[in-house]
Amino acid sequence: MIRTRIHLSAISCAALLVLSQTSAAFDTPLSDTAVREAYFLGQRHDDSLAHLLTKYVLYLKPPQSGPYIQSVSFLTPYVLTAINSSEHVSIYSAQQAQIDHGKTPEIVSVTVQIFLTDSYGAYIVRPVVSGSPLIKGLSPRASDFWRDFRVRVSQRKGMVVPVNANGQPTFRCEEVSCILTGATLTFEYPASAFGEDPVTIQVTPPEGDPVSVDFDPTSLR
Repeated sequence: MIRTRIHLSAISCAALLVLSQTSAAFDTPLSDTAVREAYFLGQRHDDSLAHLLTKYVLYLKPPQSGPYIQSVSFLTPYVLTAINSSEHVSIYSAQQAQIDHGKTPEIVSVTVQIFLTDSYGAYIVRPVVSGSPLIKGLSPRASDFWRDFRVRVSQRKGMVVPVNANGQPTFRCEEVSCILTGATLTFEYPASAFGEDPVTIQVTPPEGDPVSVDFDPTSLR
């Protein structure tokens, strides 16, 4: 009887351990072991990291009209550490990766990639003469057009507030000129601000329909 009770207790503890491992959100703060694992993942310089990123980057279909919100990414501290390691082509040690990781607080990086389309292009039809709606011409779209987009990151408990936000226009350049093609928006959030609930990222453009994607923190590293 005693052995049976001990056996059942062991099974219960194991079940609770598995449940806690499967329901926990992504790793934060990263342990020294996790930092080393991420370092070696990035140092492989093969398709291992790209394969991992398929869980962290979601691609969307082109819209019928308006700008094309092409992808949304949710990069955890583990993935960011691996990416940082992969970007070093010269000598970069695991010890240095540990040092670099300890320099700044752990964050989650959310990136939104936007492309211009035929209906929301690099040029805007506007009146040539001020106050005259009859005479129209084309004028270049402002390179900071991305400021008109709204990005909201939330969980069940409410909206998560970024600690840093940045936008950069993208261009296609030829021999004599460059044409605006889109923009990349990047937001940084404290990693500790996220719990186990699904993360919803909604992007609302100034024209066209908003898009929304979900990430499950319990399935991410």
